[in-house]
Amino acid sequence: MARRGSSAKGGSARNRPDGQERVAAPVDGGLAELVPDRERPRARTLLLDGAPQSHVDLDDPAYLSFAYQRRLGHVIDLAAPPGRPLQVLHLGGGAFTLARYVAAGRPRSTQQVVEIDAALVQFVRRELPLDPQARIRVRSADARAGLGRIQDGWADLVIADVFGGARTPAHLTSAEFLAEVRRVLKPGGQYAANLADGPPLAHLRGQIATAASVFPELAVAADPAVWRGRRFGNAVLVASALPLAVAELTRRVASDPHPGRVEHGRALTDFTGGAAVVTDEGARPSPAPPPGAFD
Repeated sequence: MARRGSSAKGGSARNRPDGQERVAAPVDGGLAELVPDRERPRARTLLLDGAPQSHVDLDDPAYLSFAYQRRLGHVIDLAAPPGRPLQVLHLGGGAFTLARYVAAGRPRSTQQVVEIDAALVQFVRRELPLDPQARIRVRSADARAGLGRIQDGWADLVIADVFGGARTPAHLTSAEFLAEVRRVLKPGGQYAANLADGPPLAHLRGQIATAASVFPELAVAADPAVWRGRRFGNAVLVASALPLAVAELTRRVASDPHPGRVEHGRALTDFTGGAAVVTDEGARPSPAPPPGAFD
């Protein structure tokens, strides 16, 4: 990944040509930076050790800049009729982009965010405050430990976007982890995860096979170049016990500024190529991005 220059918060924050400040602070997971968006006065991109993590526009929390976050936004929009409040569990907090998105589009939703990096939570809360009217509770804990404290059948939606050192921790890739996710979901609830992989896509194939061992309904959205194994990138996996709105998700993903492709059913099964289900005993972190992946 490309490390970008910064100065620590509390020292001298660097002024950008547009007059906005880039601010940075050491956090548990490395160096966190908030970089101004030249086109949106109150928007910032969160970097961790130079790797882009989240983008937030405080004036327009319904705006999602990153392609994978737009795809997760489609999942949120299709999880229930427009405007209906949801109970959402976010594993991984970042800049709370998706929690803000839910709060903006589905007022009165109840949300819990589990983020292991307490210093990052403090940094984001200070620099990008949450709407005090939003029902968002942030808990500093390991994602799987926090998941274990959620009551059975509480969530309409569980969203996993967890990276440590640009890799998803091993204990969040297993069938046992997904069994815990299913436990906390309502009968018709959905699980959505941001996955990252590159050629030969062994991690992605294994994660799809693992999800299929726990959930009967799956769909995955990714850039065509990622599907073809031409580059490292993100894939959004959606899983449920009940049928998903695949046709509408496919239409929305294909209509995005950076169009993606959704696979499901037999095509998704064929893609896994007989990949083994990941268990706690054999779980490994997701692959590290190659040099220059975030240039």
